[in-house]
Amino acid sequence: MIYYNMKTRSVVSLAIKLLIGVLICKGIHCTNWNYIAKESLQKALKLKPNMGIAKNVIVFVGDGMGLSTINAARIYKGQKQGNPGEETILEFEKFPHVALSKVYGSDRQVPESAQTATALFGGEKTNFNLVGLKDSVATSDCFAQKTQGEAAEVTSIIRHAIKQGKSTGVVTTTRITHATPAATYAHAAHRDWESDADINSTLYGDCKDIALQLINENHDIQVVLGGGRRAFLPVTEPDPETNANGVNKRLDGRNLVETWETIQRGKNKNYKYVWKKQDFDAIDENSIDYLLGLFNPVHMEYEIERDNSSDGEPSLTEMTTKAIKILQRNKEGYVLVVEGGRIDHAHHDNKAKKALEEAVQFNEAIKEAVSLTNEKETLIIVTADHSHPFSLTGYTIRGNDILGLVDEEGIKAEPTTDGLPYTSLLYGNGPGYTSPRQDLTGVNTDDKDFKQQSAVPQEFDTHSGEDVGIHAQGPMSHLFHGVQEQHYVAHVVQYAACLGYYSNKCNKRSRG
Repeated sequence: MIYYNMKTRSVVSLAIKLLIGVLICKGIHCTNWNYIAKESLQKALKLKPNMGIAKNVIVFVGDGMGLSTINAARIYKGQKQGNPGEETILEFEKFPHVALSKVYGSDRQVPESAQTATALFGGEKTNFNLVGLKDSVATSDCFAQKTQGEAAEVTSIIRHAIKQGKSTGVVTTTRITHATPAATYAHAAHRDWESDADINSTLYGDCKDIALQLINENHDIQVVLGGGRRAFLPVTEPDPETNANGVNKRLDGRNLVETWETIQRGKNKNYKYVWKKQDFDAIDENSIDYLLGLFNPVHMEYEIERDNSSDGEPSLTEMTTKAIKILQRNKEGYVLVVEGGRIDHAHHDNKAKKALEEAVQFNEAIKEAVSLTNEKETLIIVTADHSHPFSLTGYTIRGNDILGLVDEEGIKAEPTTDGLPYTSLLYGNGPGYTSPRQDLTGVNTDDKDFKQQSAVPQEFDTHSGEDVGIHAQGPMSHLFHGVQEQHYVAHVVQYAACLGYYSNKCNKRSRG
C-alpha cells in the first residue's frame, strides 16, 4: 500500500484538475488566469537585485517603438506562429525590471531622434536636431558649436567606455550617420550634416560632418555596422554595389573608407571593411579587431524585403551576434549600442506591417544577445527613443487579425458613422489619409505596403510624445523603476559599469 502525505495529495489533486480542464475545455476562453497570476507572483517574490558591476552593457533602441508598437508586435508575432497573439511574450518582456521614460526635449514637447539619442547616450536633454551637444547651442548654429567647443559637447557612453579600456560597437539598420547612431560618437548642430555635401558652409560655417567625425575621431570604436555608405565615398566614384554614378555624396574628394583602413593599418591590428553579406559572413570573430560594415548607400533594407543572398545584407540579428562575439574578447568588457531603426521609418509611412516585421526582428536580435551573454555580468537595456501616433482600436475579439479589419463584433459594439469598415491599427496623422475615407472592403490590408488610414493628411507621420518603456536585466537593472526622465538611462549605464561621472565613485567592494 502507498501512503500519500498532504503535500503529495495536493499536488496530485492539482494535476488532476488541470488535466480535466485540458480535456473538457478548448479555445481562448479556457485560460487559467489564476494560475498565470500566481506563477507570476511566485517569480516576483524570488526577485533579488543584482548589485554587481556591469562588465558589459548592451543598449537596444527600437526607434519609434512605443508601447502601442510593442503591443501590436507581440500579437503579430504570436499570430505568425498560429496563435491568437495577445498572450505572446517578447524576449525583453521577460526582463525583471521595467520603467517609463519621459521623452520630451529641452525645447520640444514631442521630440525627434537626435535629441532623444543625445539624452539616452549622453545623459542630457537637448534641442531639436542637435547631435551630442548641450542645449546651449541652437539648432544649425555651427558658430556657437565651434565657439563653445568642448564645453558644449555631451560625452556618450561609448566614449566613456573607451576611456575605461572597454571595447565598443554601434550597430544599426539605418545609415550609420543617422540621428540615433550618430549621437554615440558625433557632435553636430544639425543631424542632417552627415557628409560635407550636407553642410552649406556659406550659411552654417565649416563644422565637421558626421561621417568625417566617425572616421577621424572615433576610429577606436571597434565594430561599426549599418548603412549610409554614400557619406563616406567621393561623388566622383561609383557605388561599389551598384556600380552606379551619382550615388556617393562627398564633395571634398576624400574616400573615408580608405582613410579608416589606413588608420587601422597603423595600429598593427586585424581589420576589415565589408559591404555585402558574403564578406560579412566570412569574418572570423576570434581574430578581427576592427570591423566596418556599410551595407547600403542609404538605409539598410526592411527585413521583409532584405536580400539575404551572398550579395545582400546581414540581418540585425546577424550583425548583433557578430558584434558581441568580437567585443566579448576584451577582458575589460564592452559597451554595445544596437538600433532597430527602421521601425520608425515604416511608421512614418503608415506601413504597419513593415513596422511590426522590424520590431519582431529587433526582438530576435535581443533574444540572441541574451543567449550569448551572462546576466550576472551584462546589463541589457531595451528602450525606445520616442513613439508614434499609432494605436490598436475597435473592440476587436481575441485573435482578430492584427493587420485586418475590425470584426463584426467590434463594429456592432461601436459602429462607424460613415458605415465603412476600418482596420484595427490606425495612425493619428500621415500619408494614410484619404478624403472621402476609402472603403476597405476587399482590400488586402495584409500587404507589406498597405498604408493604414490616418486622421490628418501629412507626407509622413510625426512622432508622438507619450512615455516609452525601459526593460532591463543584469547588474543594477533594478535602478529602472517608476517614471524617469529619458537621460536617466545614460546615468544608470555609467553607474552600473563604473564609467564617466561615476568612474571614481564606484565602490566595487560594497557592490561585489
